[in-house]
Amino acid sequence: MADKILETLSRLFGLLRDPNRLKIIFAVGRGKKSVSEIMNETSLPQTLVSFHLRPLRESGILSTERKGAFIYYSLSEPALIDLLISLCGVSTKGKFKEERNFSCPPMSFMKRWMKGGD
Repeated sequence: MADKILETLSRLFGLLRDPNRLKIIFAVGRGKKSVSEIMNETSLPQTLVSFHLRPLRESGILSTERKGAFIYYSLSEPALIDLLISLCGVSTKGKFKEERNFSCPPMSFMKRWMKGGD
């Protein structure tokens, strides 16, 4: 496997190594969420949620949408949930709007990292 691909995967897993970031990713994997909704779903304090949202947003894993005074976060690539779930062999039945079948198309944020952009 090419060094560039291994480096990119290492960066992705480095970003995801914190359990709180994974909690946030799974929370927004169910749909767009505001910071307060993420806090409620993850039981994390606001400062910790905000601390982790920044690198997830800057990396391209999360996207944002402003509605009035609120910013809503969502996964830029819903297939990331499929990948994470497949790694731990957990069923998503009943946890998301629809049961997901694993598929892992090239993710746009991974393509961006492969080109060397952050």
